[in-house]
This record gives sequence, C-alpha cells and structure tokens, in this order.
Amino acid sequence: MAPMPTDNRLLQPLSPALDHLPAAWGAALAVDDAQRALTAVCAYVDARVAAGAAVYPHTPFRVLELLRPEQVRVVILGQDPYHGPGQAQGMAFSVPDDCRRPPSLRNIFKEIAAEYPDSGIPEGNDLTPWVHQGVLLLNTSLTVEQGQPASHARRGWETVTDALITLVARAAQPKVFMLWGAHAQSKRALLPENDNTRVLVANHPSPLSALRGPVPFMGCGHFRQANEFLLERGVKPVDWGLPHKKLVPQQEMWL
Repeated sequence: MAPMPTDNRLLQPLSPALDHLPAAWGAALAVDDAQRALTAVCAYVDARVAAGAAVYPHTPFRVLELLRPEQVRVVILGQDPYHGPGQAQGMAFSVPDDCRRPPSLRNIFKEIAAEYPDSGIPEGNDLTPWVHQGVLLLNTSLTVEQGQPASHARRGWETVTDALITLVARAAQPKVFMLWGAHAQSKRALLPENDNTRVLVANHPSPLSALRGPVPFMGCGHFRQANEFLLERGVKPVDWGLPHKKLVPQQEMWL
C-alpha cells in the first residue's frame, strides 16, 4: 500500500476505493441494505467534497484494505475519525507518529503499560502494527468533516459498518470484541455468544470517562484478557507493543 499522504483530506470520489477491498468485505457490502446505504453515503460524501468541505481521512477504507475478515482476531470499535488536519488514518484511534497524541490513545497506551509493565509507552502513535496482527480498528462512521465530530453520522455509515461487524462476528475463527463506551456497546446485539467469541466491555478511554464506573477503562485488563482468550484457543496473541521510533521534532527537520 502507498504511504499515507501528508494532506489527509479525502480528495477523490469514494466509490472507486471499494475496488481495492478484499473480496470478502465487498461481498458483505453487496447485501441489499448495506449496498443501498453505501451508495447513499458515497453520494453524500462526494457531494460534500465537491462543495469544498474538508473531509477526513484520505483513505476511509484503509483498515479494510490491510486486513481480510478471516484474519481478524480482535475488533476495537471507535465512533468516527479524528476531525483535525493530519490526524485520521482510516483506523480507529490511530494517528501518524509525528502527530500530537490524542487523549484517548494516551490512555490506551497507559492501560497496556499497566497490564504489561515491560512494554513501556510507545513514542509513536501509528497502530498499523496491530492491524498487521489481525486487530480490526473500525470506526462506525468512516468519514468526518473538519472540526465537526459526528458530522457524517446517520448518513448510512452505520448500516455499512454493521454489515462488516456482522461478517466478522459470524466468522469461524476465535476473536475478541472490545466495546468501549455506550456507542460501541450499542453493537452488542450484533455479536453471537459462543465459545469462539469473547466480548469485553468498559467505559471509553477518553479522559472524560476512563475512570468512571460501572467499568472504568483504566484497569479494565482487556488487552491481557484478549490474549489469554486467544491463547486458550491455540491462536497467537497480539503483541500490543509498538516500535519505539525516534521522532524528529518539526523545528529540526529543516536544519
């Protein structure tokens, strides 16, 4: 896959990007309800871009391009992409390494460090190494406009991503769903209860809710619980650590 562009706005029509998806994702989106919703949301997003709106990210389907349904071991659900310039990458919670770390991602790293004390806190923010290990970082809306959180919610994305969640939920391989916050937990009805599916529930990692009950995110133990579940079923666990990359401060790049 080509490197992520510096300008992370969506600049091209959305529909052609579907041609790059693995066939299994495309099959799930060809079902009538999902197809109608996808057609409607693509038309809406394309119209907003044509009208001059700054829409993020540049590659809304990126996580689906990197990962096939049968490779998914863990699903982490977000709500919609980051709405600031240079942030969203097409993967929930992930931002480029040289981007300022969002508060929710900071708490995610803190929780991992608490569960795995030897892992430390990564210097970078790009969660692509998780995706390469089978972690589906899926927002329930795949586009957003600059400075307007949830601006593309209820335009059809939810029907589209429900179809993707349902596809993974029905797959045969063991997998873990991490549902953080009320929005993610609203998808609980899509998930089966069986020996190959584990659902972990906690508050959202945002500083506004990470320490609140009924299940605070901080101290939830989800990353270790997910790996224990996978190991019990003979599946390789996820290495939640990230490469410790030395970042070059912006002001030094031109020296």
